[in-house]
Amino acid sequence: MSDPFPHTQQPPTVALVLAGGRGSRLSPLTDHRSKPAIPFAGIYRMIDVALSNLAHSGLRHVWVVEQYQPFTLNQHLAGGRPWDLDGTRDGLRILPPVQGHAVDGFASGNGHALYQQVPLLESVGARNVIVMSADHLYQLDLRPVLEQHDELGSDLTIVTTEIDEDASRYGVVRTDGQKVVAYDYKPKAPASQKIVTEIFVFSVTALRNSLDALLEGVDRADTDAVGETLGDYGETLIPHLVQHGAVHEFLMEGYWKDVGTVDAYYRAHMDLLEGKGLQLDAPGWAIIPHPDPYAPAYIAPTAQVQGSLVAHGARVHGRVEHSVIGPGVTVEAGAVVERSIIMGDALIPAGSHLRAVIVDVGAKVPAEQMGQIKPGPGNITVLAYEGSGQGRRFDGEAVAPA
Repeated sequence: MSDPFPHTQQPPTVALVLAGGRGSRLSPLTDHRSKPAIPFAGIYRMIDVALSNLAHSGLRHVWVVEQYQPFTLNQHLAGGRPWDLDGTRDGLRILPPVQGHAVDGFASGNGHALYQQVPLLESVGARNVIVMSADHLYQLDLRPVLEQHDELGSDLTIVTTEIDEDASRYGVVRTDGQKVVAYDYKPKAPASQKIVTEIFVFSVTALRNSLDALLEGVDRADTDAVGETLGDYGETLIPHLVQHGAVHEFLMEGYWKDVGTVDAYYRAHMDLLEGKGLQLDAPGWAIIPHPDPYAPAYIAPTAQVQGSLVAHGARVHGRVEHSVIGPGVTVEAGAVVERSIIMGDALIPAGSHLRAVIVDVGAKVPAEQMGQIKPGPGNITVLAYEGSGQGRRFDGEAVAPA
């Protein structure tokens, strides 16, 4: 594969944002959109967090790997303009499923997706590649991570964090100083509370050599075999590098959350409202949204609003407590919204009482039913998607509305 701009300065580092997964654990919110395109905290989308961290870190070569339901995500990305990533020779690049190479078509796992991009990374002369997911919440300057990676001569740097929840859902590492000496992928009995944040820095050369070793004896022309062999890189690639390469950790402090389930999505919003989540407007490190043309929010004389986030374009006439009200939402007089997330462009009619409810964009809220749907402890109601008017109960993981 040849570089279409051979005289352009080669990037030392490319950031690869994996945004192609279906995100079935977030259904029905992902039934009609990709997971990175899910609204978050009113005016943001999930992918804004990753792109904001990259933009603030001064990283100009950002590639987004897409697959499932990309249209809405592409509308939001707007060629990278909101994050000043709309360059001619650098900036945001969209990588859809490809045809015409030895490995083509759709990826069957993130290991396969990463394998598909290695020829491109080599063609532009990238020395390092940052690999990150688009559904995690954190604020991290990636420049010190890259500096440590180069100083230690690492084949792989794993950004880690320590958590006080069940670590068996994640990749768990054990370290000796900064060196990673053991890695366990979603172990039943975790040996520590130090987990992988799904932010990695690979040496492209080490990445290529490791993938070649893992695929030794596999017919590269058989794309299904390649995908099945590599699976999730947490099952294959990362353990191989820990065993055979120079792998070090970069311990991240501060807030981090994997928003891969309905329960985690709900909890992340409650964290924001309780002052424990992201600092969305952190000086010098704000999360950058794609602005939509809404008027300022309107709070009517009849409204009662406490401990909530209210986005632009919202009109609140009723009572809102400990909730997130998205852009274009109308809460009519006589409606009550408690500990809920109303994404956008929804009407909360008079007489409805929402408690621990996630209302998708444009969903219809039937007043005569919602008075009866007040989940008990550990339950969240997800109401509709894209205006379908259907709701269902989600049995949460100990998210008990107070």
